[in-house]
Amino acid sequence: MNATNGKVIAIECLRYDPQTDDAPHYETYQVPFTDDMSVLQGLQYIKDHLDGSLTFRWSCRMAICGSCGGMVNGVPRLSCETFLRDFYPEGLRVEPLTHFPIQRDLAVDQTDFLVKLRSIKPYIIPEAPKPVTEGTFLQTPQQMDEYYQYSQCINCLLCYAACPQYGLDREFTGPGALALLHRYNADSRDAGKAERMELVNADEGVWGCTLVSYCSEVCPKSIDPARAVNQNKVESTKDYFLRFVAPRRNG
Repeated sequence: MNATNGKVIAIECLRYDPQTDDAPHYETYQVPFTDDMSVLQGLQYIKDHLDGSLTFRWSCRMAICGSCGGMVNGVPRLSCETFLRDFYPEGLRVEPLTHFPIQRDLAVDQTDFLVKLRSIKPYIIPEAPKPVTEGTFLQTPQQMDEYYQYSQCINCLLCYAACPQYGLDREFTGPGALALLHRYNADSRDAGKAERMELVNADEGVWGCTLVSYCSEVCPKSIDPARAVNQNKVESTKDYFLRFVAPRRNG
């Protein structure tokens, strides 16, 4: 395969196999490209034509699955919607997402995020069971607007790579999971807020956020995780004070 315009770009990839390598190292590949080629296509060219051992994740190539996230010149990006032309002629460096253990080369171990995702109960908890025969749970457009932005999360983990607090404290639940937590708490069909508030109020919950807001800047779906965390800081404060008010009301 040769690029029709004759341009070639240098792609420097981090390489690391924990089973055989003492430490990560970098290898540089010369890749012919056209202006419509993404970084992901550049990696695929390397794997198909230059080095079949290069390991990375991808699936949809349409910024929907979130699988191809990585660090491109130090910035968390989806490689499928990042274009080689933007780095020509200097070249680019591709690395795995920061703050996660490397499984191999550009693929990271996502286990910690998946544990955190399960912890926020990412599903609707209805107030009472409703048989299918009774129809669907209805919502107004205004009710849907309360959470719709946060439902667009594709679990790409770019926000975790951008979050300095997650890098310092692995117990911190992190922006992506907390944004999804808010998505369900804000849903009018859900009655699980009280269960999730235990996590919101915990040391690893929203108060661990230091409001850098880089998570919102790198999000490929224009979600605002920092805003979700801030909204839940308000909810956490209200929840704290209501513990003192509620007993007097009951009395």
